[in-house]
Amino acid sequence: MPLEAVVAEQYGLSAKPDYPIAPIAAHADGVDVGHAYWLRAEPVHLLLQRDSFSLSEPVPLSVEYAHAQQIIAILNQHFSVDGMTFAVGNSGAWYVRLDKQPEVQTSLPAVALDRNIYQFMPTGVDASTWLSYMNEVQMLLHEHPVNHARESMHQPAVNSVWFSGGGVMPQAQSLQSADHALLANSPFYQGVAKLLGLTIAPLDVHWSRYLSQKNSDVRLELPGQHLSDDANFNHLRQMLKDKQIRELVLNLGCYEKTLVATIKPLDIYKFWRKTKAISSYLI
Repeated sequence: MPLEAVVAEQYGLSAKPDYPIAPIAAHADGVDVGHAYWLRAEPVHLLLQRDSFSLSEPVPLSVEYAHAQQIIAILNQHFSVDGMTFAVGNSGAWYVRLDKQPEVQTSLPAVALDRNIYQFMPTGVDASTWLSYMNEVQMLLHEHPVNHARESMHQPAVNSVWFSGGGVMPQAQSLQSADHALLANSPFYQGVAKLLGLTIAPLDVHWSRYLSQKNSDVRLELPGQHLSDDANFNHLRQMLKDKQIRELVLNLGCYEKTLVATIKPLDIYKFWRKTKAISSYLI
């Protein structure tokens, strides 16, 4: 399972048929979600291959606020007749509200990264409608002034939108109770904390100092985009060695896989185990 799905399951969220990541994130991101159905509408770059398109990293693309507003405006103008309203959260993330719940299942972007997107298109009764929507989005963005500006700055064009994480806002009672604090920046984690009434602090370069000062469980959203960011793991290893952490549970996501590993201080001293790169465990 991809990391977002694993985290959703750990908090007691179920897929119906999507995990309701979008409304939870949007609620914490300054968007009035109400009782409507929401999807994430992340700006992406589709790369043309020989006979297909692949989803390029990163997802979502970083888009300047002014540029995002221009794209959102043209999307709202075009899709308002279809009962769709696009919005940008305080974090810069994109969402779309639907007037009625679609009969469709989407794929989390981590599953489709760097692959032919054909097999990851929306499925279900309304699949053909959503395929049409995605085609229309691509036509609207083709030759858009924002993309001309991005290309002049050697940035990838925003040539599509990836829909995922659809649902309505769940009730707090439907989530798994948790007694830990959160150290995270993403709207999804902030939304979970808001629903469950958990203590949450922003993630910064001093996160290891925060952990060493806590005498309770903490869930940390590791900074960095790649498993090759060894500095973070070195910090955690040293804290285990110094017994500042009594137990470390790592959720390491790599595309459609997630490695869940439990490590205790004594494990550091198993010298007979050969040291291997983190990514080797996910191949």
